[in-house]
Amino acid sequence: MAASPGVVEGVARVVHDSDQLAEVQQGEILVATVTAPSWGPIFGKIKATVTDIGGMMSHAAIVCREYGLPAVTGTGSASTTIKTGQRLRVDGTKGTVQILDAEEPELVSGPGAHSHTHA
Repeated sequence: MAASPGVVEGVARVVHDSDQLAEVQQGEILVATVTAPSWGPIFGKIKATVTDIGGMMSHAAIVCREYGLPAVTGTGSASTTIKTGQRLRVDGTKGTVQILDAEEPELVSGPGAHSHTHA
């Protein structure tokens, strides 16, 4: 889901729990299952956020809009599909995440905030 507008390219940092936040480097793209308010300080360091869970009103979406960072939320599988160190293109305007390192650039997408489609 497109949660905060903007397009960036950068290196992924997959974080599964708060103990891994110290590993995040300046300018990386945060990829996580979900973010939490205690993660707030990390948003000053990253270029974008991609989450498995969430929507327009999720923590990641709101904080990214405050910081002017692109965010794609509700992918369903980004934190298990993307590996730390892969180059990504995050388009928070369109709601797409592209893995640039793949032989064929791979698009990571999911159901968005909810899992049904509208006719």
